[in-house]
Amino acid sequence: MLIRRPPDVASSEITPESVYLDRRRFLGAAVGAIAVSSCNRDEGEAQTVAEAQEELTPWESVTTYNNFYEFGTGKEDPSRNAHTLQTRPWSIAVEGHVAKPAVYDLEDFIAPHTLEDRVYRLRCVEAWSMVIPWRGFPLRDLITRVEPTSKARFVEFTTLHAPEQMPGQRVPILDWPYVEGLRLDEAMHPLTLMVTGLYGRDLPNQNGAPLRLIVPWKYGFKSIKSIVRMRFVETQPVSSWMAANPREYGFYANVNPDVDHPRWSQARERRIGELRRRETTLFNGYGEQVASLYSGMDLRRNF
Repeated sequence: MLIRRPPDVASSEITPESVYLDRRRFLGAAVGAIAVSSCNRDEGEAQTVAEAQEELTPWESVTTYNNFYEFGTGKEDPSRNAHTLQTRPWSIAVEGHVAKPAVYDLEDFIAPHTLEDRVYRLRCVEAWSMVIPWRGFPLRDLITRVEPTSKARFVEFTTLHAPEQMPGQRVPILDWPYVEGLRLDEAMHPLTLMVTGLYGRDLPNQNGAPLRLIVPWKYGFKSIKSIVRMRFVETQPVSSWMAANPREYGFYANVNPDVDHPRWSQARERRIGELRRRETTLFNGYGEQVASLYSGMDLRRNF
C-alpha cells in the first residue's frame, strides 16, 4: 500500500490514495487541482472534498525556485549548484538527552519507518507559498525510538557543513552550519514530517537531500535541509536566523498573518503559479491541529 495513514493525523491533511496513484496528476505540471481529502475512517475510504481543493505546485517550480543558501542566495542557485552535494554515504548523529544515542547510516535511519505521501502547504517567510506532495515519515516515530530522557525539552537540528560541496558556505552569509530547533512537543506533533522525497521521487539535492524536515505550520526556514545531526537538549537552541537577526526572525516562526515581518506584511502571500495574492491563514491553515501547542502564549512576542 503506497499511502499509510497514521491514525491521529487529521484526515483533511492526507491525500487520497486514488489521487496519488493517478501519477499523471502528480507528474504532469499542467494538470490541475489535487484535492486535500476527507476520509471516512469507519469505512477506511478516502472521499474528495471539492471545497478544499488546492492545486499542486508543478514539479518544475518546486525544484527550481528554492531557498537553500548553502548553494547561493538566488532562487535558481540551488538547482544550478546542488549537483555538487554528495548524498551517499550519509550519516545522521542522534545526540544529547536520549537513552539511545547513535550515529546512523542513512539507510538504517530510514529503514524502520514506513514512508508516507502527504500534501502540505509550504509558506515562506518571504510571503510566497507552494503546495507540495512530500514523502517521509513522522518525526515522532524516530523520537520514540531513541527514547528522550526527562531532560530533553528541545530538538536541535544541524545541516551538513561541507564548503567543498556547498559553495554558499564559502560566504559568511550565516554562521555555518545551519541550525534549527523545535520544542519537543512540536517535534512530536503528528504533522511534523522527516522527508526523504517529493512527488513520489527521491528528494532532489536542491530541496534538501537526502533528509530534511517539514513543519507545515511554520515558515519554511524552520524546515531544515540536508540534516546530519539531531541533538536533544534542555535549553532552547539558537537557530541560525535568530543568531543573524533576532529582531526579524524568532524561534517559533509560526505562520501568522497578524504578525508582520519588520520589513513586509505577512497578511497576504503569493502562491507560486497564481497571479493574485491570497490571504495568509494562521498556522498556514493547520490551526485546528496545532493551535493547542501555543495555548496561552503571546504569539506577537513569541514570533
